[in-house]
Amino acid sequence: MNRSKNTSFTDRLSAAADAKKAQLERAARAKSAAESPAAVERRTAREAVRVARDARIAERKATKLAVEARQAAALAAAQIAEAAAREVALKAEQEARDAEFTERTAREATLEAERQAARDARYAARKAKKRKGK
Repeated sequence: MNRSKNTSFTDRLSAAADAKKAQLERAARAKSAAESPAAVERRTAREAVRVARDARIAERKATKLAVEARQAAALAAAQIAEAAAREVALKAEQEARDAEFTERTAREATLEAERQAARDARYAARKAKKRKGK
């Protein structure tokens, strides 16, 4: 059978009052336990641990940022050096091409002068032969 059917109204009322009183006592004990010196000390210790942890995390972040900054600077320096070397190589290559072009032009001019001289010599020989033949 169900208990609620066998109890009177006053029994139920007193049971509810007892339950409320027990609940208030539990809340009061919890409040006093939270305000006890041991609990305050535990909270303080937890707070100190949290602050120390945050400090370590911040230190690690700062170290990581410093390392990344050094790596970025080294990379930038390497890229600048590479670009400078590439520019020097391109300039040397262009100078070599210019020198080769100048040499080829001089050779062609010399060759053209030799051909012109040979042509002039043939022309002069023909003229001289015609004059002798007359």
